[in-house]
Amino acid sequence: MERLSVSFKNSIELKTNNIYAPLVERLNEYKNSPCTGFHIPGHNRGNAVLNSFKEVIGSDALLVDTTDEFDNLGTLHPASGTIKEAMDLASKCYDSRRTFFITSGSTISNLALAFGVICPEDEIIVARNSHRSVLTGTILTGSKPSWLMPKKLNDWAIYGSICPDELEFKLKNNNKVKFVWVTNPTYEGVVSDIKKIADICHKYDVPLIVDEAHGSLWNFHDELPVSALKLGADAVVHSLHKTGGAMTQSSMLHIGKNSRLDETKIEHALKLLHTTSPSVLLLASLDAARANLSSKQGYELIQNAINNARFFRTQASKIDGVSVLGENSDIITDITKIFLKVKGLTGKRLESVLELDFNIEIESASDEGILILSNIGNTRAEFEYLLAAITKIAKEDYPDLSHLEDVKFMPLTEPNVVMTPREAYFFKKIKVKKEDSIGKIAAEVIALCPPGISVLLPGEIITKEHLPYLSEYSEIEVVDE
Repeated sequence: MERLSVSFKNSIELKTNNIYAPLVERLNEYKNSPCTGFHIPGHNRGNAVLNSFKEVIGSDALLVDTTDEFDNLGTLHPASGTIKEAMDLASKCYDSRRTFFITSGSTISNLALAFGVICPEDEIIVARNSHRSVLTGTILTGSKPSWLMPKKLNDWAIYGSICPDELEFKLKNNNKVKFVWVTNPTYEGVVSDIKKIADICHKYDVPLIVDEAHGSLWNFHDELPVSALKLGADAVVHSLHKTGGAMTQSSMLHIGKNSRLDETKIEHALKLLHTTSPSVLLLASLDAARANLSSKQGYELIQNAINNARFFRTQASKIDGVSVLGENSDIITDITKIFLKVKGLTGKRLESVLELDFNIEIESASDEGILILSNIGNTRAEFEYLLAAITKIAKEDYPDLSHLEDVKFMPLTEPNVVMTPREAYFFKKIKVKKEDSIGKIAAEVIALCPPGISVLLPGEIITKEHLPYLSEYSEIEVVDE
């Protein structure tokens, strides 16, 4: 696997103590310079907020809860002032041609890319394990997706990497494809060969979009995979709130240095889709995350997360009955995303034991295992406690109560699609009992989150294999044929 060079990291102020976050500094000035305001938000610096809520989040947070357009902070659309300065610093840090701040999650990043680059009837290739927001983009734009199936890791009941040869086969046999859209890493941390995928896309002169939502740390440490921005992707999405230390809903959308995409169209799409009242708190958290991650302190935090993950992976793999994805195999993963399973227990059962018996909350559980994140905010002591818990669980005879937990996750099936997602979604539809839906055409998006991958997509034929994954539904919307 390719790695970033240390020399490159030094070029983006990494491992220095010169932390500069202009939007954070400007917001601090705003907090300490009270004025008489007659504008939104109506609580007026926390003066009209429920006291118990103020006690929960703190009065300082309410003091700076404002939007752009006010207090000389600049605007988000169009970018100006301190907000633009913060975005320009992020662009330099990630080595992009342009970086946009998003306060409505990577969902809006994906929708803006769809709106900005896809036209109705465009044929595109989309990885089947894409987030439901990518699917939503195909519905809204009326494009015609061809689904690229990742490898199936059946023993783990999750999707694996994208096969570059399968992508090339699709591109070679369809010269009408306008875009390729893949997810890397997977939710569970499996990494694809994005360099090879990008080279194939460029060979056929097709832009590549990479939803790298879970890889926002990759740019900052050479023991992590290489970001798609360095490997030829035309656009990359990062959820800074997931692993980068920003506040929830904070995301960045990057346009690659040599991108084939028209960034002006993407910017116009953002104006249509993004909130007109962006939270400066969230914008400042993106500025703060960038400044922190690119500093000496941030590097040490990432190193700590890597060290903790390596410690836990090594020790957990020694426990009888415990398997860790990526250990002793050729599957390449982001080391900080630890997917494991314990023999004799479903992932859901293991999750419930950890929570009820040990007061431990993990990221998610699937049919087979659980996902543990080694975050920049975790300590070694926390991982030692988690290791002790897993050791105890693996040694004791916990009855499998999975029959009491009927919820299952995405089936690893290739969709049989007979209508475009848009056609099916807007077609006349009816509700039928779940057990009567077999053989009918789905007309709604069903996607459990996490991981946000669709179980059913509009236009897909429903099969009996889908039913175990629809346990929370008594009725399904289908096309009225």
